Amino acid sequence: MLYLVHMIVNIPYTMPSEEAARIKAEEKAYAQELQRSGKWVHLWRVVGEYANYSVFDVASNDELHDLLSRLPLFPFMQITVTPLAKHPSAIG
Repeated sequence: MLYLVHMIVNIPYTMPSEEAARIKAEEKAYAQELQRSGKWVHLWRVVGEYANYSVFDVASNDELHDLLSRLPLFPFMQITVTPLAKHPSAIG
């Protein structure tokens, strides 16, 4: 199942920079692991924002929820999920 996921990150400005850097490094490692596994198939930055649009290919809503909730930045994110279906006019 494919899902379009919009993630907006809001790290509190009161968070010490060392802690923010640690969490961001953990986030990067986990995101790259999911990309290598084929579950996180696309990742695009939103210009001018601390946000992204991503496409996930997972077996179920529950699996997506599990993957997203394990993101180190999850507590600081606003996430919108849109399930995707093949368009009848798509050639690919």
